[in-house]
Amino acid sequence: MVIKLIYDLGARSFWIHNTGPIGCFPAILTSFPKAERDRYGCATQYNEVVEYFNQKLKEALAQLHIKLPLAAITYVDIYSSKLDLFRNLEKYGFELPLINCCGYGGKYNYTPGVGCGGQTKNIDGEEIFVGCERPSTRVILDGTHFTEAPNKVVFDLISTGAFSDPTHSLEYVMQQKLDKLTFRCLLF
Repeated sequence: MVIKLIYDLGARSFWIHNTGPIGCFPAILTSFPKAERDRYGCATQYNEVVEYFNQKLKEALAQLHIKLPLAAITYVDIYSSKLDLFRNLEKYGFELPLINCCGYGGKYNYTPGVGCGGQTKNIDGEEIFVGCERPSTRVILDGTHFTEAPNKVVFDLISTGAFSDPTHSLEYVMQQKLDKLTFRCLLF
């Protein structure tokens, strides 16, 4: 396991995040149009698989903490923080959460093989602009990645510690590291 290798090299602090709600991605929604949807339009089965994976990851980290007793392992729930964006658009100022900002075609503005690039492309003999015109108001950039604006919101949410186990803000963790570093410097 990679964490054990890094631990053996001297690392002691680990911030490990789970997987986000892939059932809300235009790439999944386009590829599996008959998948059952929740009330927000996300593919239920895909998010259930992610929830199962995330639970198993959390259990594995608890076991890892027993094997690496000097490690400070923080589990960060990216899934819940990102799902919150899809469920509370108005709160965060986003629109069209399931539709690509940068893309082409279909219900979700997503076509496999047509990448984002902020340029015009010849698609079926027609020049089409494939770019993101208002990324600050959109959640999904290209079918599987968030735009910068929701990534900032997610960072702000998780840095408070509200989506972490144990519940420590990033500021608190950094202050602990600085205090230890200062103490070590005073010893020399």
